Amino acid sequence: MGRRRELLLGIITLAATGPARAQLSEPELRLTLGTATPGGSFPAFGRALIAAVREVDRGVVIEPRITKGSTENLTLLRTGTLDLALVQGEYAYEALSGGPADGSGLSVVAPIDASPGMFVVPASSPIQNVQDLRGRAVALGTRGSGFTIMGRTVLQGSGIDPDRDITPILLDDAGDGATQVLDGRATALWGASLGWPGFKTLADAPGGARFFGPAPEAIPKILALRASMRRLTVPAGSFRGQDAPIATVGSWSFILARPGLDAARVTRLVRAIDRGREALARAYPQGRESDPRTLASTVPAAWLHPATASYLRDIGVRPE
Repeated sequence: MGRRRELLLGIITLAATGPARAQLSEPELRLTLGTATPGGSFPAFGRALIAAVREVDRGVVIEPRITKGSTENLTLLRTGTLDLALVQGEYAYEALSGGPADGSGLSVVAPIDASPGMFVVPASSPIQNVQDLRGRAVALGTRGSGFTIMGRTVLQGSGIDPDRDITPILLDDAGDGATQVLDGRATALWGASLGWPGFKTLADAPGGARFFGPAPEAIPKILALRASMRRLTVPAGSFRGQDAPIATVGSWSFILARPGLDAARVTRLVRAIDRGREALARAYPQGRESDPRTLASTVPAAWLHPATASYLRDIGVRPE
């Protein structure tokens, strides 16, 4: 009887201390993450990412930092003020293609999502297409956002000068754009990503909204203007009242790392992002696109953080 009691006590002790010991085997990992101004998709993605990573690895603590967007994020990464930052495709491609050849500069840790760009107007608006925007006030986004650059590119490829043929509105906070459309200060709003709050705000507003991308004949011209741009399709039903798919353009956004970010820290983070994709998808509409495997076809292998490249090889994906 005594022997049996000792065995039971031993099992209980192991059950109680095993997870604790496992938790102690990996020390707490703290990282800073630059997002963007409130009301945009980057802060929404950042919140969802932090929760998803925490769900699968409680030792990874990501501290979000509100910033002015991609432009400031790149500056803060280069100075080492941030460990990680969310950077939109236009800015990411420019920064990475101009980086040092020895791999000591900025690098891609993980993808965010493919961000299809669209214009949105109230459903009652007479505006039907990009050409109808001539002479109108259009909210293009914040000054530091890559989405704003994308919108200007779409206008240029459509034959519209974004400085002269429309009245461009640059926002202090991304969330102000939908408000300006609703109160009449702006005729239309440009945005990107299915998770962009401005799109949802207008789609769910009384009367609903109408979304449109560039004309089919303009798309090749737009793609020729920027290497980061891709043909993308917004599936039917992505927003309330959107009954048909929308052909448009857009680009991938990425989580970038500062120069010299330790490989062991990146490996642990990428593993957690991969394991947490389902949790991320529950909180962010395009969360399943934040799959490290997509990097093999979206960026050159030389742009990847060495730890990300190694992780991909370990799971059977060969970056090109």
